[in-house]
Amino acid sequence: MKIKLICLSLALMAISCKKETPKYNSYTEYPSITETDLWPEYSHSETTFKLWSPAAEEVNLLFYDKGDGGEATSTKSLERNAEGLWQTTVKGDLHGQYYTYQVKADGQWLEETPGIYAQAVGVNGMRAMVVDLNKTNPDSWNNDKGPAIDKPNEAIIYELHVRDITIDKSSGSSHPGKFIGLVEKGTNGPGSVKTGIDHIAELGATHVHLLPSFDNYSIKEDQLDSPQFNWGYDPQNYNVPEGSFSTDPFNAEVRIKEFKQMVKGFHDNGIGVILDVVYNHTGRTENSNFNLEAPGYYYRQWEDGKWSDASACGNETASDRPMMRKFIIESILYWAKEYHLDGFRFDLMGIHDIETMNAVAEAVKKVNPNIFIYGEGWTAGDSPLPEPSRALKKYTYEMPLISAFSDDLRDGLKGSVFEDKDTGFVSGKAGMEESIKFGVVGSIEHPQIDYKAVNYSDAAWATEPWQAVSYVSCNENHTIYDKLKISKPETSEEDIIAMDKLANAIVLTSQGMSFLHAGAELLRTKGGEHNSYNLPDSVNKIDWNWKVNSKPVFDYYKNLIQLRKNHPAFFMPTGEMVRKHLAFFETEPGIVAYTISDNANGDSWKDILVIYNANEEEISFDAPGEWNIVVKGDTFNEKGIEKVKGTVKVPRLSMLVGFRN
Repeated sequence: MKIKLICLSLALMAISCKKETPKYNSYTEYPSITETDLWPEYSHSETTFKLWSPAAEEVNLLFYDKGDGGEATSTKSLERNAEGLWQTTVKGDLHGQYYTYQVKADGQWLEETPGIYAQAVGVNGMRAMVVDLNKTNPDSWNNDKGPAIDKPNEAIIYELHVRDITIDKSSGSSHPGKFIGLVEKGTNGPGSVKTGIDHIAELGATHVHLLPSFDNYSIKEDQLDSPQFNWGYDPQNYNVPEGSFSTDPFNAEVRIKEFKQMVKGFHDNGIGVILDVVYNHTGRTENSNFNLEAPGYYYRQWEDGKWSDASACGNETASDRPMMRKFIIESILYWAKEYHLDGFRFDLMGIHDIETMNAVAEAVKKVNPNIFIYGEGWTAGDSPLPEPSRALKKYTYEMPLISAFSDDLRDGLKGSVFEDKDTGFVSGKAGMEESIKFGVVGSIEHPQIDYKAVNYSDAAWATEPWQAVSYVSCNENHTIYDKLKISKPETSEEDIIAMDKLANAIVLTSQGMSFLHAGAELLRTKGGEHNSYNLPDSVNKIDWNWKVNSKPVFDYYKNLIQLRKNHPAFFMPTGEMVRKHLAFFETEPGIVAYTISDNANGDSWKDILVIYNANEEEISFDAPGEWNIVVKGDTFNEKGIEKVKGTVKVPRLSMLVGFRN
């Protein structure tokens, strides 16, 4: 009897000593430990595991021998402190040890999760792995650095999916569809044309923009023998590279090392690397890694408790909540520091709040002043976040270190992406001139623009020209070639090509940040598909026969890029400078013309004349004074093609550039 009483007494003491889970009435009552380091802390002698989950009743840490399959070899309980932080320290060198967390909430054990701060994962991303990150560094990694730029509009961005550029046999790649395949030197296609990184360098792009390359839900990494494709906008593990782009997704270290090798390969060729990031939503909701840690907290909900869905993907994250803001900032900093990235493109940036986006930009600039950030200044649906707090395009002026895509210029050039038959300036639509002028100045305030005639914006939204991303096509919607073919079905191939070249000639001579969709320089087609996010390689691949068949187009793009690089007047750093030096002519329909005067931004040319002729006939344009013509039709010659005085003849569907000193 005495023994039973002692046992009962000990049991009661254990219960009384156990910390009870606090009751919270709302997520705003959760303790925010924004200054606490939540990353796994590895050393050769011990590893500390941490997880923030204020409403959890218990948290277990499970260890596994492999990244998939098999039962847990041991389980350890984490200890909770008053701020909702659960942690434990395990002795020994745990590099290579796989693990998961499991949270008990509302009396139920949730699914296991690798944890949102996982830095390495096994195949399919379901288990984390303790990693000595120093072992994943390529040779000379400590000396690696990307290109230095003063302002983002010095960059010429080439947007690509890791798989597309090397997956076709015509690429000649030894590692098709892989990180390391992207930077394989010396690859050739039909007719010995340069492919892969040699092609990108030959074209002259300064930065590559990689579609989401972190671990996603869609691709089954243990089934890579089966055809699979996805753009990757369905995040699973934010801080780990996608395994299907590595040579061995079963070995957690390989994807990390090969991503770094890819970055270094680009850097060694003077090319920066930008990562497309998708913090606005997750690929799953109820059983996402966020919800398996702190159910509900990381997402926005409507007043009735339903998930809000401004992403049109089933959920939207709550960047305005302190711990989500912390996660976004620290995740971006992790990629910037650990992987040496040079920029970040935010998917559906308008879902995030302005305060978070400004905090992200300020943080990365402290790490590397050459890093720049841009994003989609819109949402795909409504949100509980108040509209004035959203990082929307029209509020870009409130985000002084951030750029936004100019859909004004994009659709002004070729027609609405939502209406297949709609046309734009280069394809003959009337009334697009002010939208083009707005794009030329980088969406800033300029006295010669009639903002009421701009297609989407009735006012300037950028303070500085580099805050606008100038583009006509990207991975979403039709390629520029397909859009022109679909919207102008009766037009000759010759004219479609002329319109294509004119569209990106305008992009590359505009003051904003230049952005090209990979393959535009090769008349890339997806067979008319406008949403190829999960379509096969046969639709998404770049066929290097296009480079042989479209050599004059490639040369035109290459020359355009070189022209821009040679003449800083095309990327002035401030709105004040643009207003001082750039002046438009009054023109007839289908024509936009302007001068850039007085050696703008230190340019070697004193005055520059630029004329865009979207008409289907040659025009004669009155341009006072004498001009050395350097771009006319397909001909580029910076030493001068011809000299003209007073009247300039501009070929149909083309750009003309002249200068004088």
